[in-house]
Parts: sequence; structure tokens; C-alpha cells
Amino acid sequence: MHHLIARLARIVFFAGASLAGSCLSAWAEPLGEADARHLLARTGFGATPAEVADFARLDRRVAVERILAGARTQATLAPPSFVEEPFFPYYKVRALSAQERMAYQRRNVEEGLQLREWWFREMLTTASPLTERMTLFWHGHFATSQQKVRSSLLVYRQNALLRSHALGNFGSLLRAVSKDPAMLVYLDSAGSRREAPNENFAREVMELFTLGEGHYAEKDIKEAARAFTGWSLDRDTGEFRYRPFFHDGGMKTIFGRSGRFDGDDVLALLLERPEAATFITRKLWKEFVSPNPDEREVQRLAAVFREARLEVTPLIRAILLADAFWSPSNRGTIVKSPVELVVGTLRTFEISPTTLRPAVAGAALLGQNVMSPPNVKGWPGGDAWINSATLLGRKQFLDRLFRGSDAMAAIPMQAMTAQGGATAEATPEARFRHMMERGMATYSFDWDRWARAFPGEAGRAARVQGVVLAIAPVDPSAALLDGPALVRALTADPAYQLK
Repeated sequence: MHHLIARLARIVFFAGASLAGSCLSAWAEPLGEADARHLLARTGFGATPAEVADFARLDRRVAVERILAGARTQATLAPPSFVEEPFFPYYKVRALSAQERMAYQRRNVEEGLQLREWWFREMLTTASPLTERMTLFWHGHFATSQQKVRSSLLVYRQNALLRSHALGNFGSLLRAVSKDPAMLVYLDSAGSRREAPNENFAREVMELFTLGEGHYAEKDIKEAARAFTGWSLDRDTGEFRYRPFFHDGGMKTIFGRSGRFDGDDVLALLLERPEAATFITRKLWKEFVSPNPDEREVQRLAAVFREARLEVTPLIRAILLADAFWSPSNRGTIVKSPVELVVGTLRTFEISPTTLRPAVAGAALLGQNVMSPPNVKGWPGGDAWINSATLLGRKQFLDRLFRGSDAMAAIPMQAMTAQGGATAEATPEARFRHMMERGMATYSFDWDRWARAFPGEAGRAARVQGVVLAIAPVDPSAALLDGPALVRALTADPAYQLK
């Protein structure tokens, strides 16, 4: 297995080195299939042959504008019905009998699965994959976990909030997330009082949400924590509530400025800092362009972000129109996340299963259990997605999908949770594995239907490869194959793990 990881690492390296400096297509020319595939893969979850062919006719600017114009603020699919039910306060859970609490916990787990399946279905079927990509991005950025929030309803509301601001204004998103009940519960800030300010949120909002390390002092955190006191929850409705009696109304000094600041004032001070735009831009570069930011380009794009008053869409537009985004040297340099691998494979090969729970379980086993990031830092991503266990798990998932016969071998849970997927306890892992094993038997790939997009056998292998892979395969012998064997060879190639 070590040689497979090393091989994958070499692919990432050489893809960047050998193609550096290649010429770019003229802006006015049609994208062609390679560029269309690149754009769709980076802004969504895979792409069908028809989508690639459609975008191949467009030039870069038109293609980017079409993607941005399709952005949404709401999901296209109706959420699970439980989101219409009243909020059930946690203090009432504590009052339940042991048997009733167990039933409540089982219901909460089931609702969480419904929520994940609903989101996967949205990712798979939406007409705006970028909306879901950005929702997932912010979910990792403003990470909260169902395990600690303990309310599927609050987790759903946060998911809807992230989507509503996914391509909107970053300042508005930050303000909304800061008062989001799921976040208040997750960072223990709902009970912060002037007598004992809780520093969790003040620290994370600076380090993880806006500025990054090195741009604030411990004193700034302590003073900001005082400003956030009084932000709380209505325990019966689960809604945000400001409690002035608990707020510290005294003078504070933050970033060298003094005043009787409250929480909104602190957020305004953070958003005024130039480092905030740079911090978000650098993170989006890693999401869309390459794992290694070009700092001069990051500064240029951050200036665009600041000039746009932190509107996300102009920044995404600037990133997608940057030469670096289209550079061949940045193709195949980013490891697909488990969600991208699972949902992207289903979308690319037009597999629409009745249930997506096996897909949800598969992504969780590979290290990305949505609604349950490993900690407040979210998923580290990048090369950290790959270790000996997850690489084997990825191979087995794809084998299972395209062969339908190979049983998933047991993989050590400790290694599988290196990215913080399911908990290290045996029961959740076993549940996910059973869910995937049982459900994937219903998944099937229809080559005859899918291959209609590639009429004629002459040159078909190369055309299929162009849609499936971001870079040339390690094993070129796939070009000699056709039919399902061709798909199995391409998806088994280490290059398939890259985008």
C-alpha cells in the first residue's frame, strides 16, 4: 500500500512540474472538453459527458458566468419532514427516563442520517453544484458537529444558513454564523457571562474564521470574549437571544482600539482588518486552484475581494478567470475529498440510486462524515485525505461500485478516522460499514446507456478518459480497453483520485 501512496504523490508532483509553463487557450476560443471538464470538476462534483460537451462549446468567460448565474440560496429538494417539527429543548431530554432518552438518541441519529442523505441527493442532482460546493466549503470553515450540538434541527438550520450565504457577502455570513444556535452550542458560548467570559468563540473567530494565526494577541481574545458576553439562546425555541444583563458593558481594547464594544462591534473590527480578505482568499485558492498558493496572486485576488466589500461571488469569479486556475500546471494537483470522490463518481457515471445512505456511509468511512467534522478546524483536506487505509478504502469503494461483487474488507477504524470521520468507537464504524455493504448491492452502472455519449468505438477510450481523468493515467494500457473494463481501469488508476 505504501507504494500506492508514493505513486499518488509522484503523480501530484509531476503533474505540476512537467506541465508548468504550458500555453493557455485563447480566451475567445471554445473551451474544448479538457477545459470544460476541469472547470466543472473544480466547481462541482464531477461532470457527466453531456455537461462536458455542453460547456466545451463556451469560452471561459461565458462558461464561468453561466456557473455563477446558476447559484442558489436554497436547496432544490425538500428537506426531511422533521425540520418542520418544533425544537425539542435539551433540558427536556435530561428529564426523560433512561428508556425515553435512548429513544430520543436513536431518533436523533436517524434524523442525522436523513439529513446527510438529503444533502448528498442535493449535491448529486442540483443544477448548481457550485452552490453545494461552497456550502460544503463553509461547513468545513465554520465547523460544528451534530454529536455536540445534539439537535438535527439546529444542524439543518445551520446548513440552510450556509447555503443562503454561500456566494453572498462574507461579512453577512460571519455575522449570521456567529449568532447561529448550532455554533453557540458547539463553542459553548451560549452561557458566557460577564463574570466568566468564555473565550472559545473569541479565539476561533480570529484564528479559524477571519484572520489566521499571528494576527492577534491573547489580550485581543480576552477583550473580545468580554464583548461577546450576553449572546445566548432561548432554551425553549433554540433561537438566538441577546441577554443584556449578562453582557459586560465596560471599556475594552481590541487591536489597539478602545470602546464599549459588543459582539457586533468585534465582528466589524475583524472584517475591517485586511488580513481577513487575504485569509479567506488563500483558503479558496486551495479549494479551487492548487494546494500551493501563489502569494502574489493571492494578494491580487484579496484586493478584488476587499474592493467588492467582501462579496464572495466577485472573488470566485476572479479566481475562476485567473490564469492560474486554467494553467495545465495546476491540473490534477488536488486530491478529491471523500464527498467529491463518492458524489462525483455517481454524478459522472450517472448512477442514481434509490438510497444514498450507502454513499453517505462510504464517505464517512473514507474520513468525511458531513455534519460531523472532526473538530472546530474542520477537515484538513489536501494530501491528508490519503493514508494507507483511506486509499485502500477508496479503491474498494470503486471496485464495489463498478463490479458489484467485491466485499469491502475490514479496515482499521483508527486509520479510517485519521480525517475525523466516524467516531473511533466500533459501533458507529460497524453501522456505517453494514449500511454501505448492504446498500451498495443496489447500485449499478449502466455502460450501454452511459456510453451513448461516446458513439462509435474508434477513439472512444481516449474520449472517455478525457471525461473521467484530470491528467493522463499512470497505466496507459486502459486505452486498449472498452466497455465496463475501461471504466474499471480508469477509476482504479491513481490519477482518478485527483482533480
